[in-house]
Amino acid sequence: MPIILGVDPGSRITGYGVIQIQGRQHQYIASGCIRTSGDDLSMRLKQLFDGLQEIIRQYKPDEFAIERVFMAKNADSALKLGQARGAAIVAATAADLSVAEYSATQIKSAVVGTGRAKKEQVQHMVQHLLQLPAAPQADAADALGVALCHYHTMQSLVAMAGQAKSRTYGRYK
Repeated sequence: MPIILGVDPGSRITGYGVIQIQGRQHQYIASGCIRTSGDDLSMRLKQLFDGLQEIIRQYKPDEFAIERVFMAKNADSALKLGQARGAAIVAATAADLSVAEYSATQIKSAVVGTGRAKKEQVQHMVQHLLQLPAAPQADAADALGVALCHYHTMQSLVAMAGQAKSRTYGRYK
């Protein structure tokens, strides 16, 4: 029963979401936010790294998925986001986890059905799909969306591999 850790990176707030896969179903395990403090970016990156290492130790995920950097209007913000992603990716690879990356459009499409969904729509669908009593905080919902996107992508790849195998097998009967 694989456990997936999804991460929505940020230099001030990083969302995380943990789900467990049971057959073709997914179950909510945990979610929340790592909030960094201070003005020194290097110290905030260390707080993010340490926070993710603790989450990885606590939940022991088998798979790690993270949102890709999107091009922001503000280059400084995009650079800080990229550095936060780097800290998160290093935390995952230090724990020997492979890293899967998804664009915001892929995540929204997997969770809501359209790549142009708004944050509130993602929160609502995450709540519905994971049968949560209330909508998670926005960054945590985005991270759960990353984990769900990874699950759906893996399910699609497994299904395509099975179809390709059965088509190949069928030709040589």
